[in-house]
Amino acid sequence: MVAQGDIADVGAGLVAWVRQAAPYIYAFRGRTFVIAFGGEVLEGGPEAAQALAQDFNLLESLGIRLVLVHGARPQIDAELQRRGLKAHFHKGLRVTDGAALECVKSAMGVTRIEIEALLSQGLPNTPMAGAWMRVTGGNFITAKPVGVVGGVDFQYTGAVRKINAEEIRADLDQQNVVLITPLGVSPTGEIFNLAWEEVAEAVAASLKADKLIFLCEAPGLVDKQGALIEAITADDAEHLFSSRIKQAPELARVLPGALRACRGGVGRVHFIDSRADGAMLMEFFTRAGVGTVMTQAPLAHLREATVDDVGSVLALIGPLEADGTLVKRGRERIEMEIGRFSVLDHDGVIVGCAALYPFGGEQSAEMACLAVMPEYRRSGYGDQLMKHIEARAKKQKLNRLFVLTTRTAHWFIERGFSATSVEELPEAKRELYNYQRRSKVLAKAL
Repeated sequence: MVAQGDIADVGAGLVAWVRQAAPYIYAFRGRTFVIAFGGEVLEGGPEAAQALAQDFNLLESLGIRLVLVHGARPQIDAELQRRGLKAHFHKGLRVTDGAALECVKSAMGVTRIEIEALLSQGLPNTPMAGAWMRVTGGNFITAKPVGVVGGVDFQYTGAVRKINAEEIRADLDQQNVVLITPLGVSPTGEIFNLAWEEVAEAVAASLKADKLIFLCEAPGLVDKQGALIEAITADDAEHLFSSRIKQAPELARVLPGALRACRGGVGRVHFIDSRADGAMLMEFFTRAGVGTVMTQAPLAHLREATVDDVGSVLALIGPLEADGTLVKRGRERIEMEIGRFSVLDHDGVIVGCAALYPFGGEQSAEMACLAVMPEYRRSGYGDQLMKHIEARAKKQKLNRLFVLTTRTAHWFIERGFSATSVEELPEAKRELYNYQRRSKVLAKAL
């Protein structure tokens, strides 16, 4: 028997997750996601492969247009070994002679069939029960030979020459999932072995995909201390790459193409751990995410609030008003004073806010309602909001900023504020001071 309290806890968690995911579900409907993964995902055991297929099915059922690009490196290596042949690489790229090409075609064909079988599951009591994913493919890729590089003839190793984006879109319009195998043909009918990373980049860029997702054997990009980077711009990622900060081998291989795709019109590039169960769902449908997202411009940006942000501001400050951290303000007051607020917009979600109340006659201003969502409080967003409010005050030629706080005095002191007295407040504010709350008064010269 499950205790009633446990049921309530599980139910509350589920309801909270669904409510948090709802804006993303709405935003992603009709969007195009290109998801790329190596053949290693099939080597992790049937349960992991089935779980990944079930996640693909869930994304498709939510109205997301899916293009899947798969690789087959371990399967090709196994086929070469079975035939008594050796794998040859030059600068990380496979050299494909005639015998190796036969192994490539065999391994690619088997891998594709296995993926199609996984996507076609409809077993009862599974997330794919009753599902019917229509999987299509085609000669979408025109290829050309890599040729001779550094004195090495790559023979049947090719590069992408053209992607037939119109045909891929036509299949997506028919609500099909497009599965692309990294083989290309030339206008003369030759077959070329392609790197799945390059194919994913080219497909995403030609479709102007909303997201390009690389499923790799690593949690995401890391900084020089080895800590996970949750969000990064293309420029910062390029600096990371050029600085030779050590990344997982697969990530190091896909990063150059990811940069080109991001700068070529792809909305977001994600690096997600293929080994973590449900990682895509956590990355796409929770605010915090689990991998690394790369964008052309910073994911979070500050802007002045509008009347459309009233609901978001109320949701941010509501819990802090309830526990007494902030003075209570009603909706009507927020609506009247929304022009005083600045908000931090993180990928369409308001995750922080702060307000500026100037007292022009005394060249000072109050910073109020500084609030950040709990899951973002370690991201430095509070500092960004504070600096933004300081900049707004300076623009209005104010030379002193003060705050009233009951619980966060040390946070402000660490950022240059000093304790002062109620008597030092502007007269209009001093008359409104609530002696029952006994808020500490802190000030900072601008």
